[in-house]
Amino acid sequence: MKITKYLFSLLTYTLALCLVSIAGQAGVVPRKVYKVLIIDGQNNHRNMADGTSMMKKFLEETGMFIADVATTPKKGENMESFKPDFTKYDVVLSNYNGDSWPEATNIAFEKFVKNGGGLVVVHAADNSFPKWLAYNKMIGIGGWEGRNEKSGPYLYFDQSKGKMVKDTTKGIGGSHGHQHEFVVTTRDASHPIMKGLPAEWLHQKDELYDRLRGPAENVTVLATAYSPVEQRGSGRIEPMLMTLQYGKGRIFHTTLGHENYSQKCVGFITTLQRGTEWVASGKVTQPVPKDFPTATKGSARP
Repeated sequence: MKITKYLFSLLTYTLALCLVSIAGQAGVVPRKVYKVLIIDGQNNHRNMADGTSMMKKFLEETGMFIADVATTPKKGENMESFKPDFTKYDVVLSNYNGDSWPEATNIAFEKFVKNGGGLVVVHAADNSFPKWLAYNKMIGIGGWEGRNEKSGPYLYFDQSKGKMVKDTTKGIGGSHGHQHEFVVTTRDASHPIMKGLPAEWLHQKDELYDRLRGPAENVTVLATAYSPVEQRGSGRIEPMLMTLQYGKGRIFHTTLGHENYSQKCVGFITTLQRGTEWVASGKVTQPVPKDFPTATKGSARP
């Protein structure tokens, strides 16, 4: 009996070695699949439930992610039941802008990111929680909900200085002009998320967030866009894509994605996919798609 068990174990071990050898010779490397939790529910933007479905699809089509959705109670309802288990996930993607979460949820979320969990912040999610200091450090800059000079400086690209600057001038935090197509300019071509992307690319019709302000700590601005005065914008070159660090956690913050037509932009999709991989792993392995927009020609999914 003992000999039979020994021979069976030896056979199993030998078979496993053979499979590893064959996979290695074939160049097959097992790919880790990352678990993502998309948080939605309350939002001041229309069709964000559809936006959640779209982003879930965009992530899962890469074969690198499995995404679950946690939907909060409706505005004004008791939020105490909203207690997702962040520890089950590699990344949290926030598509949320609404009432405060329970304090226990806030503490668990802070712990998740600080201990190395990834965070992706999409568009109006940077409007949320103006009085939650840790969250505002995670997003770097945000807007609306009473944000002003007490929230921190403005952050924008100063063409004359050739760099991002922090401006402590008094004023509101958060505004945007008319929705329109605009050119996104790469500011850090060496970053894994941006590597291989064009220096400039035309984004689909969207809200161009401007005058965002906040702690602005540990921020790397990956891409910007000019907010034109003729579109009722700020007249400044504003951050569009950013990465941040909070404890051991990596954060990707995109101000793009106001509506479903904005999120269908191949530029939005690609940077979302690559940004999510980066916060999960610290690297990006996904190629740039052939239909990525150029400086003069946009590109969108049907």
